[in-house]
Amino acid sequence: MLSFYELNFWKRSHELCLKIYNITRDFPKPEVYGVTSQIRRSSSSVPTNIAEGCGRRSKKEFGYFLNIACGSLSEVEYQLILSKDLNYISEEISNLLINEVIEIRKMIYTYISRIQN
Repeated sequence: MLSFYELNFWKRSHELCLKIYNITRDFPKPEVYGVTSQIRRSSSSVPTNIAEGCGRRSKKEFGYFLNIACGSLSEVEYQLILSKDLNYISEEISNLLINEVIEIRKMIYTYISRIQN
């Protein structure tokens, strides 16, 4: 299998995770076990599952972990909406990050369709 760090969608998901960690530093302290924890865990789950899938022995197993990564991207997307609605981040930042989520998801789905054929 591939080395995960060679995959563009892994690189972009890692960058997204770093951005999420950076912006959540300014979230209210009472949210440390709430939204802050949730969005950080789901954002780190994306590159983690891509990396784990790369370590598997078959394309089918790899595809399974890529699908989990896409599920985590959906979680991140919702948590960004929630963070915006709670006024923890601006609409501009929310939209920028959601667009990044959508682009990464498209890249992963395209890759899944290529390895399953």
